[in-house]
Amino acid sequence: MFKIVKREEMAEGTVILNEIEAPLIAKKAKPGQFVILKANEEGERIPLTMADTDPDKGTITIIYMVVGKSTALFKTLKVGEGFQDVIGPLGKATHLEKVGKVVCVGGGTGVAVLHPITRALKEIGNDVTCIIGARTKDLLILESQMKAASNDLRVCTDDGSYGHHGFVTDVLKEQLDAGDVKLVVGIGPVPMMKALANLTKPYGVKTLVSLNPIMIDGTGMCGGCRVTVGGKTKFACVDGPEFDGHQVNFDELMLRLQAYCEEEKSCYEGFCTLQDAS
Repeated sequence: MFKIVKREEMAEGTVILNEIEAPLIAKKAKPGQFVILKANEEGERIPLTMADTDPDKGTITIIYMVVGKSTALFKTLKVGEGFQDVIGPLGKATHLEKVGKVVCVGGGTGVAVLHPITRALKEIGNDVTCIIGARTKDLLILESQMKAASNDLRVCTDDGSYGHHGFVTDVLKEQLDAGDVKLVVGIGPVPMMKALANLTKPYGVKTLVSLNPIMIDGTGMCGGCRVTVGGKTKFACVDGPEFDGHQVNFDELMLRLQAYCEEEKSCYEGFCTLQDAS
């Protein structure tokens, strides 16, 4: 069992932080990599990118939004309990180099994925501006951590309840217009990443995105996580999860992510009904 040593509910209980004992993974994990977790013998395998690691404590931190049966099951796990399986680190680590001005953009739980990448880019000497966003102030996560991980933090909310009233792309455009941006890293909902890539392309600014297709084994064997990048089929689990945002077929990715929406909704509702009955 991979024991949970810390648990925190964020964003009105819809986003859960778990710090998990996984010393071998914590020792080897690098920014941008992910793990696959399974709650129990009958559970589903869920890929989640690590929000943080602590090699000294032997722990990794994952942050997830409760959106279906499996993440709802994850939410029931308490401190002292744990996951049956935690497999990783998987995927390619973020390519880190000193390039100058970098803008990191995160939306929703994508902010958790962005955190170690932002921190690492700053640590090697880049001038990092971070833009994070959520629908409302109550759904914003990791603000203080992202402030510490960057040179300049900008916050956006769709409803204007906190920070800039509008989308992260509004603030990104201001940064691009000011000039000297060498790299943009965008992680969040697929429509947000598509909008970022469309925005940065005319400026000729290299743009990395982290993709979240349906994934099963995490080793490139099943082909479930295939995405089209530059007209070629890639597997997010072994070729990614990060890709050139200007080359990604986001429309195809969005269609594939919608393939099992009805089944997912039915399973989630059934699980919640059983939980309420118990």
